[in-house]
Amino acid sequence: MLFDYSKTDPSQNYKLMSQTIIPRPIAWIVTEGDGVVNVAPFSYFTGLSSKPPTVIVSIGHKSDGTPKDTLANIRKHRKCTVCMVAPEQMRTMHYSSKEISPQISEAEEFNIPLKSMVEGFPPVVEGTPSAFFCELFKEVELPGSKTIPLILEIKRQFVDDEAIVDKEPLRVRFEPLARVGRYYTTLAEDLIPPKIP
Repeated sequence: MLFDYSKTDPSQNYKLMSQTIIPRPIAWIVTEGDGVVNVAPFSYFTGLSSKPPTVIVSIGHKSDGTPKDTLANIRKHRKCTVCMVAPEQMRTMHYSSKEISPQISEAEEFNIPLKSMVEGFPPVVEGTPSAFFCELFKEVELPGSKTIPLILEIKRQFVDDEAIVDKEPLRVRFEPLARVGRYYTTLAEDLIPPKIP
C-alpha cells in the first residue's frame, strides 16, 4: 500500500511514522525553570551528527497551545540534560508525560530521584544508563508543524560503569527503552553483521 503524504492528514502521518521509524529512543529531558525541575519524555529523538556532537528532539505544545515547559525552559536557559531510559524506569517515565502545572516538578510529583552531576546543567535521573548534558545549538523552523525541532549540542556525556563493556576499544552496551507507535519496547537481540565480500 502506498501512502501519499500530500493527501493524508497529520494524524495519519504520525501513526505511520511512529510505527515504522522504529524503534525511537526516548529522551527523558531534565530542565530547570523558575526554581522548578522539569522532567519529561520525548520520543521524536535521535542522534544527528558527531561533529559537532548533536542530537535532535521535537517538542510539541500543551493542550492550550502554549509551549511545553521543556521547550520554554530550553529557550530561556539554553541547557538541558537528556537521559536515556532503562526498562525498569518505564512506569515513572510514562507518568512524567502527564501535563501538569509548570510550578510543580515531575520529580516531586512522581518520586523521580535526581542527582546533580555536571555544574551548570540540570541533574540526571538516577538509574539512567547514559545521559547527555546539552546546550541549545539551533531551533529549527518547520512551517506548519505543531512540534519544534531543537538541535542540541552535547557538551558532556555520562555512561554508567556497568554499561561499559570494554574500555579499549570503547564498547558501550545497555538495554534502552524505546517507543514503537503507542507502545514501549526494548531491543530483543544483537545481530552480528556478516563480513562484506
